[in-house]
Amino acid sequence: MNINGSFSSIEQITGAYLNNKVQKNVIESKDSDNSFQKILQQKATEGLKFSKHAGERLEERNITLSNEQMKRLEEATVRADEKGIKESLMLMDNMAFIVNVKNSTVITAMDQTDNKDNIFTNIDGAVIV
Repeated sequence: MNINGSFSSIEQITGAYLNNKVQKNVIESKDSDNSFQKILQQKATEGLKFSKHAGERLEERNITLSNEQMKRLEEATVRADEKGIKESLMLMDNMAFIVNVKNSTVITAMDQTDNKDNIFTNIDGAVIV
């Protein structure tokens, strides 16, 4: 390289390009490891989402969840996922939740007085929290 910062030969250009590319790839591979780790961390800390339907049911039925109950429900979702459950009935403190485990989404919620028939359909597992 000369004083102006320009290259005097094709070899210098090639060398600078390859060195920059190698350094960039090393940085990207480190970042991608971090990105993967970050994604896993985010998934673990994101917690449950509530579908619009579930949110409406919670509001209609005056169901509120404490932080401790949310944590228990999230942990139950992780355990259900470990067992391969896709759609789970989760029973907790006289409440019932249908959870899409793969998407970590509560589909509907009810308390014990809401479901007089006690029939739950389209589930492939149940977790008692």
